[in-house]
Amino acid sequence: MSVTFYFMRHAETYLNKYERMQGWANAPLTEKGILDCIASGKGLAMTSFDAVYTSDLQRTKDTAKLIMAQNKVSKPMPFIEKSEFREVFFGSFEGLYAPEVWQSLRHYAKKEYDIDVLTRENQLNFLHEMDSTKDAEDYMTFWLRIEKGLYDLLEKHKETNDTILVVSHGFALNVMMQGIIPDYTYSSPLLNASVSKIIYENGQFHLEYVNSIDHFVY
Repeated sequence: MSVTFYFMRHAETYLNKYERMQGWANAPLTEKGILDCIASGKGLAMTSFDAVYTSDLQRTKDTAKLIMAQNKVSKPMPFIEKSEFREVFFGSFEGLYAPEVWQSLRHYAKKEYDIDVLTRENQLNFLHEMDSTKDAEDYMTFWLRIEKGLYDLLEKHKETNDTILVVSHGFALNVMMQGIIPDYTYSSPLLNASVSKIIYENGQFHLEYVNSIDHFVY
């Protein structure tokens, strides 16, 4: 038996459009985001999903609703919200202009690291250190939350042939895949409404493709 996971990043929000830090902060989907959802949903219209999971943030729930409205073969089902799959919390950096925050992090990181090899773990740990409130999640806090959600999914579905849609967030999904897929090296941000397909079989996760928008149908 195998389980097929479609990991999807939520569609574009206004905070994405304005290049603002968006972790636990939320914003509505833009018009482009809605159109991209419909296009992504049309491309997946003949994929029969057995379960749909989202984070507990509105942008993932709105994305899932638009995606599944296009689906022609899945049975009606409630979406399952998992707080474990919400985005990393950026603390006092939430809502700030993202290019400036990441530039500040680069300057901070140069004290100890070659900026060209700065990992996601480094990034979150440095943001936590830089946050005067220390509310920003460090990597281990974030990963343990994500790991619990993944464990719950696997325990529920591992003895099935289910196909699962998981709508989450850019940083969260990259960290999920980094944690379960051997030699995961994808380093770029995930595109809004993109899909990464993972197969779980014989106790191993296999990456079919990552960050795809090739299925979009406008």
